[in-house]
Amino acid sequence: MRILIADDNDAVCRGVARLLSETGWTVCGEARDGAEALQKARELLPDVILLDFSMPGMNGLEALRLLRQELPEAKILVISQHDPIHLLPGVVEAGGDACLDKSRLSLDLLASIKSIEVRPALSRETC
Repeated sequence: MRILIADDNDAVCRGVARLLSETGWTVCGEARDGAEALQKARELLPDVILLDFSMPGMNGLEALRLLRQELPEAKILVISQHDPIHLLPGVVEAGGDACLDKSRLSLDLLASIKSIEVRPALSRETC
């Protein structure tokens, strides 16, 4: 599985890449803002995109909407320092597959990716 990490925090990118390296999954690229995430996703065609909610320029929700239009098959997991319970309705409405608290990445990230990998994409009718 090929994964794109989009986060403006270098420490988060390094930590996520380290976690993913233990699984055999490939980090195919990293982006530092929403516009770069969109560009890299077009070029790299990842299976999963880990997308920070709060980035400079185009924020994660704006990027999510555009990514969903251009890469409908990709699974998109939004990561945020904000409470994912409050963000989840907007994330799902924009086309995201899951929302995860950054403070729990080491505990929840791998299971969340496995969960969205096997489940079919949510349709607008079910949201």
